[in-house]
Amino acid sequence: MTEMLLVFSTFATEEDAARVVRALLEERLIACGNLLPGARSLYRWQGEVADEREVVAILKTRKQDWPALLSRLHELHPFEIPECVAVRIAAGAPKYLAWLEDALAPSPEGT
Repeated sequence: MTEMLLVFSTFATEEDAARVVRALLEERLIACGNLLPGARSLYRWQGEVADEREVVAILKTRKQDWPALLSRLHELHPFEIPECVAVRIAAGAPKYLAWLEDALAPSPEGT
C-alpha cells in the first residue's frame, strides 16, 4: 500500500480554505480535505505575537504527491508563508486507506 500523509494548513477564512481545497481535489493532489473553522492561532509574526481566528484544513494525500501538493498550495494560498506540514499515517482502516488511494488515481479521462 502507498504511504499516505495528513497535511495541515491554516487559512484566514473558510472561503479561502474551501477554494484551495476544491482546487487541490480537482487536480487530484488530495483525496479529501476537512475544514475546521474556529481555530484560535497564536504565533509570532514580524516581531509581534498574533492572536487570530483561523480555519484548519486537514488534507489527505500520498507521500509521492507531497512535492506537487506543496508547490501548488504555495501558488494558491493567500498567505505570504502558508503553514504546510505533513505527518505520516502510521496505520488506518484498510478500506479507508484503499479509498484514499483510489480517490488519488488518475481519472479515466486523464484529468
